[in-house]
Amino acid sequence: MQKIKLFLASSSELKEDREQFEIFIYRKCKAWFDRGIFLHLDIWEDFLDAMAAGGLQSEYNQVIKACDIFVLLAFNKVGQYTAEEFGHAFGQFSATQKPFIFTYFKTPHTTTRREDLQSLWAFEDKLKELGHYKTEYHTIEGLREHFSNQLDKLAANGFIRLDAASEPSPSTSPAAGQGTTAEVSGTGNKVYQNVRDSTITDSSKTYHIKKIDQARFE
Repeated sequence: MQKIKLFLASSSELKEDREQFEIFIYRKCKAWFDRGIFLHLDIWEDFLDAMAAGGLQSEYNQVIKACDIFVLLAFNKVGQYTAEEFGHAFGQFSATQKPFIFTYFKTPHTTTRREDLQSLWAFEDKLKELGHYKTEYHTIEGLREHFSNQLDKLAANGFIRLDAASEPSPSTSPAAGQGTTAEVSGTGNKVYQNVRDSTITDSSKTYHIKKIDQARFE
C-alpha cells in the first residue's frame, strides 16, 4: 500500500471549498484503495489546538515538509500563514523536488478591500518570480475536475503507483449460438434453448419469451 500525503492550505474564507475538497479526496481514496493507494489529506483544522514548541504553525510546517503533494487555495486574500506554508513547501521542493505544488485561485473576487487584494497581488507576483503560475477556478466542481486530472497524470508518470485493475470474472453463461444440455423425461415434451426476445406459438398456446437460455413446455 502506497501512502500519498497531501496538505491543503488556505485562509478561513474558503472553509466550504476545503470541506468539499476533503470529500473529493476521500472518494478518490476509496476508488484507488483496492489498487494499493491510500490518500491522506491534512488540513489545519485537523490539528490539535494545543501549545506546541515553536508554536502551532511550526507543527503545520513540519507536516508540509513531509508531504508528497501541497495544494494552496486562494480567493480574496493570501494571509500570512498561508504564504508561510507555501514558502516551506517551495523550499522543500527546491531541496528535494518534493512536494508537488498546486496553487488554485478562485475567481471572481467578492471583496473590494484593498488590503486583502494587495496581499493577493503580492503573492501572485511572488509566484511569477519563482516561475510557478496559478490555476484559476470558478466552482468547486472545476477545482475537483482539474485536480483529479492532475492525480491521474501523477499515476500515469509512475509517481502514484497504481496496482493493475482486477479483471471481472469470466461469465459462466453459454456464449451466443451455443446451447446447453437439457434432460427431459416423459412424452410429448418440447424443449427450446437459447431463446431471446421471441414469441413462441405451440399447440394454440402463445408464450412470450423476453430472455431465457432454456424453456421447457409440457
